[in-house]
Amino acid sequence: MTKFTFTVLAAALAVLGAVAAHGLLAAEETKPAADAAAWVPLFNGKDLDGWKPEPGAKWTVEDGCIVGQQDNGKVSDMWTVKEYDNFELRFTYKAVWPCNSGVWYRGTNYQFDILEWKDPVAFSGTLYCPPKMFIFKQPDKSLENRDGWNEGQVYANGKRLIHWLNGKKVGECDDDTGAKGKIGIQTHPGDEFKAMKIMVKKIEIRMLKEGDKPIEPPSPKAEK
Repeated sequence: MTKFTFTVLAAALAVLGAVAAHGLLAAEETKPAADAAAWVPLFNGKDLDGWKPEPGAKWTVEDGCIVGQQDNGKVSDMWTVKEYDNFELRFTYKAVWPCNSGVWYRGTNYQFDILEWKDPVAFSGTLYCPPKMFIFKQPDKSLENRDGWNEGQVYANGKRLIHWLNGKKVGECDDDTGAKGKIGIQTHPGDEFKAMKIMVKKIEIRMLKEGDKPIEPPSPKAEK
């Protein structure tokens, strides 16, 4: 091999290496972009477009957050206009306690509970189903940041239901109570919850097909 041939070959290999490295980098860079493109916001950060509060409900937008509260002891829920069947849902919330709230999905069939329940012991992340009470319970109070923001996530695909709270899987099951319905946010009735407030600053959805696996959240600490 001549010196010239060796030099050309070395240059070609360097170019190929750079192209390959660029391709790997580009692939890595597109992963978050593809993930972000799959998630669709349900709240625009400005108003309640796409949502419908129940009559008499107190729902507002303050500082880029959905804010719900009740001061008359009555139920005060708010719902998306659209219905959804198979999806992943993730949301960022903060509560003023004592609180009994939650994020409904598939209508009033299921709820990612935001609460402290004494008997049986159940905390936020519990799966509530009105006909069956708690399908699974989240028993660890320390998983939730009571004074700051928290990340909830739901996977609902066919009968398979999974909840995460602040990056930790807190329960999963198979259940066929409901297959489709609206997404909702609740403020629970009762005089003991007149001082409660639920704030949601992000809520977004990713539609699924049968067999699609969940995008499991990372394990972040609850936001301060």
